[in-house]
Amino acid sequence: MSELILNDEYKAVMDLRETERGIKFIKDFFQDNLAEALNLQRVSAPLFLRKGSGINDDLNGVEAKAAFKVKDDGYSDAECLFSLAKWKRMVLADYGFGQGEGLYTDMNAIRPDEECLDNLHSVYVDQWDWERVMSREERNVAFLKDIVGKIYGVLKKTEAAVDAEYPQIQPMLPEEITFVHSEDLLGMYPDVGPRERENAITKKYGAVFVIGIGAELANGELHDGRAPDYDDWTSPTGDGHVGLNGDILLWYPLLDRALEISSMGIRVDAEAMLRQLEIRGANDRTELAWHKRLLNGDLPLSVGGGIGQSRLCMYFLRKLHVGEVHASVWPEDMVQKCKEVGIMLL
Repeated sequence: MSELILNDEYKAVMDLRETERGIKFIKDFFQDNLAEALNLQRVSAPLFLRKGSGINDDLNGVEAKAAFKVKDDGYSDAECLFSLAKWKRMVLADYGFGQGEGLYTDMNAIRPDEECLDNLHSVYVDQWDWERVMSREERNVAFLKDIVGKIYGVLKKTEAAVDAEYPQIQPMLPEEITFVHSEDLLGMYPDVGPRERENAITKKYGAVFVIGIGAELANGELHDGRAPDYDDWTSPTGDGHVGLNGDILLWYPLLDRALEISSMGIRVDAEAMLRQLEIRGANDRTELAWHKRLLNGDLPLSVGGGIGQSRLCMYFLRKLHVGEVHASVWPEDMVQKCKEVGIMLL
């Protein structure tokens, strides 16, 4: 069910061609500075993978993948990406990346089962996927926060560059990002759901990193779903909580809600993966090639995530709909309603 937010007072601050130039400016600036901040090298990434490899992300484990058959490979089955969460870690090993080094790439995915196409959600997903080799000693919340702080520093630097290039767009990021654990967030706002809790905390602070997403909370519910075989959401944090992952949220006044621009975290080691596969009832994945490599110690410990390219452009260019910064397929009634108020979807 599509839910479209329209604002009669909204007016795009730039036309279509200027918007396209702005998109390129932001993408070029952000990725160059992200690579410098985290010591990342750009690599090429696939659009699809062989089915059954265990490399593709399964999101919550129920979403259908866009799939096709490869004629000249005996009509073998291939499937389009959901994300590159596991592929990146494999590449770190195969390309010989060392401690403190990492990679980033353009990830383009198709998610046909997206339940709600709206101002923020699209069948087409584009993000910077990044992954960096880490040590056993760095598998803690302090290191996770340090990495988040570096990424937020790049966001602040990008905002300053956008302000200099397009003075009609005023900065609005706070000086610092606020950290909060999902369990503590539940304690702060016990009478509302996860999205409402995120909106409340992000509106208060402007930029928030919610730690610990995937494990069951005190109320027996999940803050949000996470696959069991990439982020570590069950290892202890040292303060009575669990979870070495999280989301970066920015408050977006145009939609009066929190805007998730990154899902990231310290990745599972063999012990955490086995524990989480057991919780999700997915022990059969241990027979897949990628999972065997992790269990055999062939993949490095790593931290990584995805940063939404279009959402970032939407935020910095002050757009009301993600379709103003990337091309996709939208319900016809949505396209028409947007046209009626002067919103042109690419």
